[in-house]
Amino acid sequence: MDLDAGQGAALGGALPTGLPLTRRLRSLLSWPAAEPDPVNHLVRSHRAIHPGADLSVLRRAYKIADDMHRGQFRKSGEPYITHPLAVAEICADLGMDSTTLVAALLHDTVEDTRYTLQALAGDFGPEVAHLVDGVTKFDKAFYGKAAEAETIRKMIIAAGKDVRVLIIKLADRLHNMRTLGVRSAASRNRIASKTQEVLVPLCDRLGIQALKRELDDVVLLHLEPDEYARIDRHVQQRPGWHEYLDAVVATTRSALRRDRVDAEVKPRPRHYYSIWKDTVAGGYSEPFDLPRIVIIVDGPATDCYAALGAVHGQWRPIPGRFKDFIASPKNNLYRSLHTSVTGPQGQTVEVLIRTRDMHRSAEYGIAADFRFPRTRDQRSVHAEQLDWLRRVLDWEHKTTDPAQFLETLRCDLTEAQIQVFAEGRQVVLPAGATPVDLAYELGRDRGDRCLAAKINGRLAPLASQLDEGDVVEIFTESDPQTDVDVQVAPRGPRREWLDFVKSPHAQMQINRWFAEHSEPGISIADKVRLGRATIGLALRKQNRGLASDLPLLRLSEELGYPDLETMLVAVVDRSIEPDEVVRQLIELVDQRP
Repeated sequence: MDLDAGQGAALGGALPTGLPLTRRLRSLLSWPAAEPDPVNHLVRSHRAIHPGADLSVLRRAYKIADDMHRGQFRKSGEPYITHPLAVAEICADLGMDSTTLVAALLHDTVEDTRYTLQALAGDFGPEVAHLVDGVTKFDKAFYGKAAEAETIRKMIIAAGKDVRVLIIKLADRLHNMRTLGVRSAASRNRIASKTQEVLVPLCDRLGIQALKRELDDVVLLHLEPDEYARIDRHVQQRPGWHEYLDAVVATTRSALRRDRVDAEVKPRPRHYYSIWKDTVAGGYSEPFDLPRIVIIVDGPATDCYAALGAVHGQWRPIPGRFKDFIASPKNNLYRSLHTSVTGPQGQTVEVLIRTRDMHRSAEYGIAADFRFPRTRDQRSVHAEQLDWLRRVLDWEHKTTDPAQFLETLRCDLTEAQIQVFAEGRQVVLPAGATPVDLAYELGRDRGDRCLAAKINGRLAPLASQLDEGDVVEIFTESDPQTDVDVQVAPRGPRREWLDFVKSPHAQMQINRWFAEHSEPGISIADKVRLGRATIGLALRKQNRGLASDLPLLRLSEELGYPDLETMLVAVVDRSIEPDEVVRQLIELVDQRP
């Protein structure tokens, strides 16, 4: 949903203040004339990547969105339709499919207009309806403080069925962040902080650097405007920077040709947030911004190492600055070689080396499957990017408290991570994780029955912190080991494990062990299902039934609820009695001709 943000300045500009009334009126009067067919840019962008797409459905979706939002305006004075159109254009630039673009155009209609989810499903099908429902927020007036957490929980559950829900949400937030300038300083800070806590790490997990870079920068603009301005001055005033990079690129191309490596070489400037982060981390008084290039090889992964040899043959590599993310990809499956060399004039130069497919994946992440035709093996690799989502969904089933779920998700997304090796595979864990965290990652039963562990061949306490690259063995009472005395350890999880485990998954599983006797709580999604069943039973007592949800939708509107789901929750919470709902429902149906 639009955050009621106004037209902000471009990144690097001064933070804008509110627009005067005359400018708002001018905006209202001039907008339609400025773009006779506002959907043209969207259609062109989509056709450029998907030439065979059905473009008529985009125009139909835009027409409905424009009609539904007519009379609604943003704080800048712009017609509200400019927001969903911009969100759809961001999705189009990513290369998303027509279904995603239609859902992006309609993503606020169910939440902010009288266009119902059932009507939307009838007009555009269940796929679009699922995507729109996934990004539709719960009403704060009815759900209070739980609304934000329950909305994110709902979005994650919907993304478990279709990850495009998250891509629309990220595009929605990016446009809102671009246009945040007319909000108050406190509001900008609050929204930017929430974006930094959940949505930026979410974007990183999906591997969509094309979105993450801009989200990072606009968050820095609003949270640290003075630092942003300092970095901007540095970037605008670097003397001879472009000439230096052009020389490095030309020399690199020559070195690759000598070694017969086919590759594209180009500058790879760092974005503002990346410069600021390294400046702060290194304690530098001036912005720390090393020149950087990227080498994209036209060939298999082995050619990346040939290119590395050519670069190291041309310039002296700097010890300790080489990272092989091809042999050991990052947790979001980012793959590339990173090295630093002493380039011309003794200047340190960073070099990234990757194949064309690795480069596409680094830019577009999970969205690459929609932008580029892909082989089955490539699709299976990108499916691994959603392993973390499956873990989160597992937590969701075990966490009925929405605030706890949101905090768990936030911690999981923002924690630094390490990779260790166990049972012949790489396992990603939060930094500071222990053998107990690893045991639960290997399986619930392995965690519950964990008794001892070896780290790099040596017996170690279960509270030991694991380091990057550790090789770990987990022992349980059923393992046939000969050199580990497991009899000294008590069976089952211990409460003191909660004092040192780091992963939310391990914490939840341990708490589950000790709370299985407790009566489970109930989430809003459960209440919706229970409310529907309760009304169904009450109707059957009256020998009545419902062929569709339309009468319930009409009744929820007449009773003042923002949507049907909220009324169903009210039935379960006994804010309204089910017999009273059924009485009014029967009256409503019987009165209609």
